[in-house]
Amino acid sequence: MKSESLDDKKQAAGMTRTGVRMAIISNRMESIARKMQNTLFRTARSGVLNTAHDFSCVILTADCELLASAESLPIHTLIGPDLMCQAVRKYHPEMKAGDCFLHNSPYEGDSHAADHCLIVPVVDEDGVVRFFVLAKAHQADCGNSKPTTYMGQAADVYEEGALIFSAAKIQSEYKDNQDLIRMCRTRIRVPEQWWGDYLATLGAVRIGERELLQLGREVGWEALEDYADGWFDYSEQKMIQAIQRLPSGKATVHSAHDPFPGVPDGIPVKVTVNVDSVEGRISVDLRDNVDCQPCGLNLSEGCARTAAMIGIYNGLIDHGVPPNAGSFRRIQVDLRENCVVGIPRHPYSCSVATTNLADRVSTPVQRAIAEIAPGFGMAETGPIMPPAMGVISGRDPRTGEAFVNQIFLGITGGAGTPVTDGFLTIIHAGNAGLCRQDSIEVDELHHPLFVSERRLIPDTEGAGKFRGAPSIYAEFGPIEDCTMQVIYTADGTVNPALGARSGGPGGNSKAFKRELDGTLTSLPACHGAMLEPGEFIVSHSAGGGGYGSPVERDPERVLSDLREGLITAERARTVYGLVTTGADAVGPLAVDRSATQAMRASLKAQERSA
Repeated sequence: MKSESLDDKKQAAGMTRTGVRMAIISNRMESIARKMQNTLFRTARSGVLNTAHDFSCVILTADCELLASAESLPIHTLIGPDLMCQAVRKYHPEMKAGDCFLHNSPYEGDSHAADHCLIVPVVDEDGVVRFFVLAKAHQADCGNSKPTTYMGQAADVYEEGALIFSAAKIQSEYKDNQDLIRMCRTRIRVPEQWWGDYLATLGAVRIGERELLQLGREVGWEALEDYADGWFDYSEQKMIQAIQRLPSGKATVHSAHDPFPGVPDGIPVKVTVNVDSVEGRISVDLRDNVDCQPCGLNLSEGCARTAAMIGIYNGLIDHGVPPNAGSFRRIQVDLRENCVVGIPRHPYSCSVATTNLADRVSTPVQRAIAEIAPGFGMAETGPIMPPAMGVISGRDPRTGEAFVNQIFLGITGGAGTPVTDGFLTIIHAGNAGLCRQDSIEVDELHHPLFVSERRLIPDTEGAGKFRGAPSIYAEFGPIEDCTMQVIYTADGTVNPALGARSGGPGGNSKAFKRELDGTLTSLPACHGAMLEPGEFIVSHSAGGGGYGSPVERDPERVLSDLREGLITAERARTVYGLVTTGADAVGPLAVDRSATQAMRASLKAQERSA
């Protein structure tokens, strides 16, 4: 008995040491990814990187499995880095220290051509590839036929026009391939800006390489391999536990992208989600959708798989599940070749693959989970890319130089959840709030731009027990002596973000041009607006859907929204059933509990009769 007890203690101590070691190395890996990100953020030249933070840095195993990603954008990183590293291995079976590969092909793992990825194999002193580090940076300009990285109207990749690199070796022995550098400098409209961003991205992957080599020398490569295996197994178990909190069930949910150039009737999207709680597995079937379309909305394979997975991770409402190759084992995403939300065939364009149609996959998945499992899932996040997230271009009269950059001046869209109101500045489902809204003052310093107004729009939240985020209004235009083009690809002008479990839809996206005489002209959803001095573009972002019935919302929360100006008194009364007492002249507003209860009973009766 004593020896068994001693053995048990030794086993427990060993498990504790293993767990502590795993936690320490896991944190070390995340810190390396953060160092990569901080390098890129602090040294990049374009605003889309050094202000909006539209980039991601990850670490993968030598077998191309995602290991660590820190605070990277989900749409960039869940699936895609693995496929791109596989492409590097395919075309370059022999890799050496000092190699670096430029990859942005949406047909071989990347999201869209605007996301330039630098991939470095981490090679030890014996010439063995131990890891990969990858930095993905959204470009201000990637050589498209128009000054934007989102060519929604492109009928194919040729009309899109971007330079596309398939695992092209851009460095050998730590020296640049000047042939590729000259190609980019010649084709890209802002070559010095691109060059600065390239150096920032290169610095990120080289720091990741340096830190991993140091870590390997400290703890040994075999120990790191054991860690990766154990970390993946742990993550898989955490995913199983999260799935088993749900009931088993199956739901088919429909969504649709708005009409667009090349798709005058829009693009319907059908997702079927199957939760197997017993086995701890979730599958998403995207095969029953239309073929690739003659526009830039087609999803690359990486974006299609990732978009479905984002909906699952959002819907689980469990932030303790590490998003890596281990937890991915419990998810199956079924695609078919040449599908608009599947595996595109060249030359169909995937120019807008990270945003519009990807969100029309993510948000129905999280809404399907809400249907299967009350208390889980989410409403739909607001559709994306209003003018305030457009790409501005022109020539700066202050310097005489050309400028091209994407701005993030006003996008909200957060969806209501079973436990919280919508994340105000999430931007979109695939972004998860990790990009930043621009500072008006910084944008005005960097570009010949004047922002006349930015504010939230009342009564645009998806009503619910937990409401969605309201829409945001932004109005901006060029300064004197400047002509500016604003190219944007808005969704949600027709089809809003829908609510879940009786929640209401969010406000629609809208776009207008304010003419010189002050009148407003409605603009198309996908458009390139030319603005002369004195003209402005007006942007309404899409609001997020609500979760649960509005008449179940805590009256104090409704009152707070009313006081903050997020909703009007009429909406508070007719949608949320709130009755108040008092006013500023006779006392502060307060909830009339008995009258509110009666009003809500009446609204519920109307719902049942309807």
